[in-house]
Amino acid sequence: MARQITLDQAEAIVSACKQEALAVGQPMNIAVVDDGGNLVAFAAMDDTKLIGVDIAQKKALTAVYFQMDTKDLVPLVQPGAALYGIEATTGGRLVVFPGGVLLRKADGTVAGGVGASAGTVDEDDQVARAGAAAFSG
Repeated sequence: MARQITLDQAEAIVSACKQEALAVGQPMNIAVVDDGGNLVAFAAMDDTKLIGVDIAQKKALTAVYFQMDTKDLVPLVQPGAALYGIEATTGGRLVVFPGGVLLRKADGTVAGGVGASAGTVDEDDQVARAGAAAFSG
């Protein structure tokens, strides 16, 4: 089965994320994964935080696994909520805070996800959303 996102599309997403990160003033780690959670494109901007390499990829993966933006997971993983503790069940593969955005094709099918990491969660989310806006699927 073919990927639902091409390398050209993933690179366009990364480019849009980089532009937004420059506008925000925060170098980012940016990951784009396909509908199976496989890495398609990645960029670590100069002077970004090293920890974000792993986190950006996990944010993109989490968006695909849950088929929703990671920002929307926040209320679901709080103490007493239905998914509280879910990230502990996957050996650290999930990230349940903002910065991961689901990518959908025009027909609504999941194409993949984009994750950004190195700034505040609001900056990460803003950068990932800018990348998602550049996706034409």
